[in-house]
Amino acid sequence: MQSKGLFIAVLLLGLLAGGIWYSNRQQGEKAAKPPADAPPKILSLTESDITRVEIQRQAGDSVTLVRDAAGGWKMTAPEPLATDRDAVSGFLSAVSSLSADKVVEEKPGDLGPFGLKEPRVSIVLTLKGGKTSTLRLGDDAPVGGGAYAQAAGDARVFTVAAYTKTSLDKLAVDFRDKRLLTFEQEKLVRVELAGKGAPVEFTRSGQNEWTIVKPRPMRADNWQVDELLRRLRDLKMDPLLTSDQKKDLASQFSASAPVATVTTTDSAGSQKLEVRKNKDNKYYARTSAVEGFHLVAEDAGKGFDKGAEDFRNKKVFDFGFSDPSKVEYRDAARQVTLNKAGEKWLSGGKSMDAVGVQSLIDRLRDLSAAKFPESGFGAGAIEITVVSKEGKLTERVSISKSGDKYIARREGEPSLYELEAKTVEELQKSAADVKEQPKEARPPGSAK
Repeated sequence: MQSKGLFIAVLLLGLLAGGIWYSNRQQGEKAAKPPADAPPKILSLTESDITRVEIQRQAGDSVTLVRDAAGGWKMTAPEPLATDRDAVSGFLSAVSSLSADKVVEEKPGDLGPFGLKEPRVSIVLTLKGGKTSTLRLGDDAPVGGGAYAQAAGDARVFTVAAYTKTSLDKLAVDFRDKRLLTFEQEKLVRVELAGKGAPVEFTRSGQNEWTIVKPRPMRADNWQVDELLRRLRDLKMDPLLTSDQKKDLASQFSASAPVATVTTTDSAGSQKLEVRKNKDNKYYARTSAVEGFHLVAEDAGKGFDKGAEDFRNKKVFDFGFSDPSKVEYRDAARQVTLNKAGEKWLSGGKSMDAVGVQSLIDRLRDLSAAKFPESGFGAGAIEITVVSKEGKLTERVSISKSGDKYIARREGEPSLYELEAKTVEELQKSAADVKEQPKEARPPGSAK
């Protein structure tokens, strides 16, 4: 009897395991199949396998793009040109995984009515190993604003949406790199600006930390330097200029007054930009990266007419939005030492009121120069030390009284920062307002 019971148990266990296996298999097959209402696929390729793109046109120039050994793309036809990385990436993303709106005909007898017998555009994709995949774009569909399409080796005729057609039907100008300067910002090591006043030179001291080294060493406002680089990055050529327009730009540039010269240096070398302005306040540019002369928007042109003072860091402290772990403040009336312990601030082992401490930190964070005087610093009336960034940054600042103003100086730096009297008075008040955390009130009648 025991053997019979054991046999039945094993049989039931086997049936259960088989049922689970079959259920999992069914679910896997179901997951692998696209939903019944999913749009039909025209092409499904691995984007990284595409090594060459040819956009052949029935009328007009064809375009050929070739992937180089480094994985970048170059245009070889209709003429050798550098390409816009984002434009090529967008095209490859669209064409490698291409879905249709719907299937119009499964097996059409005549492709002529769809414009696919002699397609207006054929896109030939060459993959690793030499295999090719071809997409044909035909006439616009009479309803819906899309277009007819067909893949080589597939008899079906599809319609694709208008935006899909736009993402595929590209000209050479769409892929061309239109930047006047082609530096890689993350690899920049030096930027030189000769504009208003003495020439300025910036060097990178960290991932996104810039320092002014000429006309003399000074702290740089990283946001202002980044804004300069953004203006340089955003300068674009007009690739559709006629020969007469190009000649006019050349003569306008020659007749205009110099505004600024900017030189960028990255791991690939240096590139130079010259900006000029005519009597009508129109700005023109010439660069070492591309040929010709170019019209520059007025706001961009004005952005290069700057000097060292425009890029100086006006903030007295660098800890920014990083919460300090230690703050020391001393003036003639008081001395405050604060240490962060978890979420609490301690002074002499006592918990301090977080609101008062935060007010002091905010005053220190906002301390900014109204001017940069060359002299006037006397004996320090206020001494401040701030430790932040997990102990990696220690800043010491002295503030002295100078007439009705105050002058600040950072330890180890020659620059002076003129502070408004009201700002320093508010700082002193915040330091005075740092108090011990109030003890919790006890309920009436509780034991002492």
